[in-house]
Amino acid sequence: LLSEAFSRLGRPVVVVDLETTGGNFYQDRITEVALVRFEQGRATHYEQLVNPCRSIPEFVARLTGIHDETVKNAPVFTDIAADLLPLLQGAVVVAHNSRFDYTFLRHEFARIHTDFAAPSLCTVQLSRRLYPEFYKHSLDSIIERTGIQTANRHRAMT
Repeated sequence: LLSEAFSRLGRPVVVVDLETTGGNFYQDRITEVALVRFEQGRATHYEQLVNPCRSIPEFVARLTGIHDETVKNAPVFTDIAADLLPLLQGAVVVAHNSRFDYTFLRHEFARIHTDFAAPSLCTVQLSRRLYPEFYKHSLDSIIERTGIQTANRHRAMT
């Protein structure tokens, strides 16, 4: 259904989620990238743990299940950038609180001297417009309200 709906936009759509070591765009780093690119009726999945080259705070590790040990042999962002960039380019980037995910991606690409920019759509803002009768528009609230079943909400592909 998503693929069919997105095909009406006339350009690829990439739904993105990241897990990170924290919320600071300058100090924290990505620990996991997951995306689904919808283009011409097809969906391409990409999921990768990323070594952030820094310790993952215990709070984040408990929340996501991603520990230092989990990512110690994972590639660093530089190593996955060449695979990731073509999946993002030319697409509308969709994310829940897209400013967070989009800004993290831009910062990671900038650190390796690679330009990345794309139009983005925030599903928090979309939810507010579509469902103004609801006070909460967090991902947890939307999951609960729609009855979506998920095993591990704080992993990127989930």
